[in-house]
Amino acid sequence: MTKLSVNVNKLATLRNSREKNNPDVLKTTLDIVSYGAQGITVHPRPDGRHIREEDVYNIAKSIHIEFNIEGYPSKDFLDLIKKVKPTQCTLVPDPPHVLTSNAGWMIEKNVSFLQETIAVLHQYGIRTSLFIDPHRITEKDIALLKVTGTDRVELYTEAYADNFNTSNADKTLDVYKKVATEVNKLGIDLNAGHDLNLANLRHFVKEIPIKEVSIGHALICDALQFGMKETISRYLACLA
Repeated sequence: MTKLSVNVNKLATLRNSREKNNPDVLKTTLDIVSYGAQGITVHPRPDGRHIREEDVYNIAKSIHIEFNIEGYPSKDFLDLIKKVKPTQCTLVPDPPHVLTSNAGWMIEKNVSFLQETIAVLHQYGIRTSLFIDPHRITEKDIALLKVTGTDRVELYTEAYADNFNTSNADKTLDVYKKVATEVNKLGIDLNAGHDLNLANLRHFVKEIPIKEVSIGHALICDALQFGMKETISRYLACLA
């Protein structure tokens, strides 16, 4: 069964809009855990516009399930990771100003940097994942994933979501299948995330052997309609 990791950034975005502790990010995160989520994901950014450093520490010491921290491997970010020691660190190539993670690593251009960074994370016992875009990654990039030493890659799934239920759906999914097969041949496991939702999630994990999905925006939006407990239940049912 594919694990569900809930990205709680949107809870912090809502809280920060009023400069008070409503919603209470930690309390709601603990509720999400109690409803059956198998992981929690956060993506702290330098400007603190959603998840803040104090949130990361508070969540880390309060949950006993998988904790996944995403981010660009700057010095400050890596210092935070070394202190928190999450289960997994997902490295993304985002510059600080972007709204959301919307590009994958260009492995060939960054292979030495990624190799050095991942080696450091492994020293702290942290599983690593690299964010990649199946529509932009090259065969050489895929081969070099092994050189980086990464444990997993996260497939950027916006194109899949955008083309779901269109005439391009099968062609788009075939791209993901091909990349997934080549990555798995290297002994590297697969995560996935971005725009996955109740409509398209089940089909994706049925077709591709995904270890974990990280879902935030769509899940929080669904919770406005169904309530958080029912929403978590529905996502888990998609992954069963």
